[in-house]
Parts: sequence; structure tokens; C-alpha cells
Amino acid sequence: MNILNRRHFLQAAGAAGVLAAIPRAVSAQTTSPRVVVVGGGFGGATVAKYLRLWAGNVQVTLVEPNATYIACVLSNLVLTNAISLTRISLGYSSLQTNHGVSVLQGRAVAIDPPGNRLTVQTDSGMQDLEYDHLVLSPGIDFRPAPGNWNPELTPHAWEAGTQTTLLRNQVASMRNNDRCVITVPRAPYRCPPGPYERACVIADNLRTRGRTGAKVILLDANAGIQAEVEAFTHAFNVTLRDWIEYVPNAQVTSVDSTTRSIVTTARTENNARVLNYIPNQRAAPIAAGLGTDAAGFVPINPLAYATLAFPSIHVIGDSASVPATDGRGIAKSAHMANSEAKVCADAILRTLSGDNPDENIATNSACYSPVTQRTASWFSTSFVYGDVFTAGGEVKGKGMDRIDVGEAPADRVNNDTFTEMFTWADSLFADSFA
Repeated sequence: MNILNRRHFLQAAGAAGVLAAIPRAVSAQTTSPRVVVVGGGFGGATVAKYLRLWAGNVQVTLVEPNATYIACVLSNLVLTNAISLTRISLGYSSLQTNHGVSVLQGRAVAIDPPGNRLTVQTDSGMQDLEYDHLVLSPGIDFRPAPGNWNPELTPHAWEAGTQTTLLRNQVASMRNNDRCVITVPRAPYRCPPGPYERACVIADNLRTRGRTGAKVILLDANAGIQAEVEAFTHAFNVTLRDWIEYVPNAQVTSVDSTTRSIVTTARTENNARVLNYIPNQRAAPIAAGLGTDAAGFVPINPLAYATLAFPSIHVIGDSASVPATDGRGIAKSAHMANSEAKVCADAILRTLSGDNPDENIATNSACYSPVTQRTASWFSTSFVYGDVFTAGGEVKGKGMDRIDVGEAPADRVNNDTFTEMFTWADSLFADSFA
């Protein structure tokens, strides 16, 4: 989907939401405003693109340490050689050529909020960027468990690229009776269905390769499956019953990469052939320095994704903590980052034009998940701004309230959905990067 109209995008972002008005043209200003965006994933690329699409005189600089972004979307299929890393490698040339975004290859290292200044480390040295608005979309950081974890020996592959290749090679080395141990982090974490789909595609790969007695052990720190419950429950108990063992309430207490061993509150696994330890997660350091909540993410105002202390600094995507109804939190996903980026871009342009951010907003998270090498599942959830509630049903303030659009029942985990998954992914890639 590549629709450029702001009203249409923000209306379509969720199940409901009508914009009262389009902000006045930013071109009324005598000096072009400067927006600096940190992080070139789905959130950062999208907000940079749409700031330029919706107000072409805004100067947008995207700061990203890598020349190419490798998407986590579809990356579990790389582990079984169903697709290559090239299939999910996305560049920034279209943002530069088609939309006039300036791309600075470097790493953001410090923010001076009073001075509206960001310091970036580049190959040629430190560079200071002044901004009117700063958008942070830096992804996640890890909270490793005690012990001896070396991601070069036991890769997490929760940031696609070299780590994905390491894990793919280890999976390829599995033989009869080998075990692949995968952990599910404590929620919230990036991509809720990701560990479950990873367990499934690896298990199906072992099955199709005829690896007799080989098994995937899935150790979940949470009390139950965190996304697409019906589809994955059916996969664990029926489709891949002999190839996956699912263990809930398994919080990791120590890791030893040299022996590929892991201790959890539910059980211990020693000398696995493959250990895919995915640590608990928190906001990336450049965002976390602005202050975090108890879970380790940055609280924001969902009308503009502005931080509570600094209204001109915004956090979107995985590092953000969005107020929501208890137990119905905002998914940390590529699709959600893309959706949040458009709300953030619209709010920045309204602010630059002297308006207030619109209150009639919605965001959406949709996802397709491979279950076998030929079938996939899906789910879609919308979040609408308004009253949010405690677990007891009391209004606790304003934020995003979830409306479940639906998810694939077990009998719709099929090849048609697998084909649709690539259409969805390519649309998301194009909307963010093309």
C-alpha cells in the first residue's frame, strides 16, 4: 500500500479515527524546520519519508550506522534457507533520491535537549546536528541473564544480519536426536509471535530433512503464548507435535554459551546442539537516557510520541512505552513502528504549523507468521486513542485501547496465507523504504 494522503493514512491506521483537519502548510514559515531521525528501521525510515511527503520544505536527516537495513520481517525463513538475506535487505537510496531525505551514516551518541543538538559519531569524527524536532527509533537493547553468554557462539538472531547467518548455519548442522533450544523473552519484547514462528519453521525443517529424534525445545518466560494463540497451540500440539516441546513459565536464570547450556525456573537444558537464547529487552541506550519506566522503555504521549520531559523529542517503535489498557499493550513490531511513525510525522507537522496534535488517531499492528515451510498464520489488532483502563475496568487515563480485528484460526493456517505473507511484507517494505 503506497498511499500518500495524510488524512487517508491516519484514518486507515486503525478500526476508527477521523482527522478533524489537515495541519496548515509548514511552508508559511520563513526558515525550513529541521527534523533529525535516529534509526533507519521501519519506524525511522517511515517517519523520515512521510515528513518529506507531507511537507516538502522540512529538512529531514536520517542518522543510521548501517548502509543497508536488514529486516527482521521474514528473517526466520532465512534460518531454513527458504529465502536469502538479500530478500529482506533494504537500502536508503529511494528515501534520498525520491524524497529528499539526507542520510548520515553514523551512530548517535549524545543528546543535548536544552540545546536541541544531537552528537553523531561518524567515520570522519564527531558531528553535531541541530534540530527543531528529534525522532528516536533506535530499536532495542538486551538484558542478558547471568552466566557466560557469547552471542557469537549462541546467537540471538533478534537483529537480522550476521546473527541470522550464524543461527542458520547451526540449524543446518543438526543431525538425528539433536536439540535446538529457543527462549522466549519476558514480555514486552520485539515481535511477539517471532520466537513461536522460529520454533515452528525450524521444527518443520528438521521434519522435512528427516532428522529422526531431533526436537525444538521452546522455553517461554511467560505464562503462555503471547500472540496467535490458536495457530501456535495447534502447531505445537498437532502439526509439529513430535518435533516441538513447549515449556511455559521458564524464566532464564543463567546461560553458558561454551557448553550451550541454560538454566530456567522450569527446567535446565545442557549441551544442546543449538542454543538460541533471546534475552529480555529494554529501550536502546540513546533513548533510555531520557528516562524509562519499570519495564525499561521510554514513556511517551501517544498523540505525538513526544517524551514527557521534552516535547520536541519523540520516541517511536520498540523503545517506546505507550500508555494502554492493562494487559492489552502495544505490540513492538515493524508494522506498528510504521503506523506510529505516521502519527508522529503528522503531529510534528501540526506542531510546526502552530496547531495541536490531532486526538482522533488510531494505530494498527498486522503480522503474518510462517508456521511451516508452506503455511502461515496472521493476526491484526488496532489501537484507538481514548480512555484506557486498569485490569479491574477502572479508567486510569488516556492512551491507546485495543480492538482485536482477528487472527487466523487453525484451519486457515495454509498455503494461501503463506503466499499472502509475501505480499504483506513487500507492501510494508515499499511503504517504509521506497
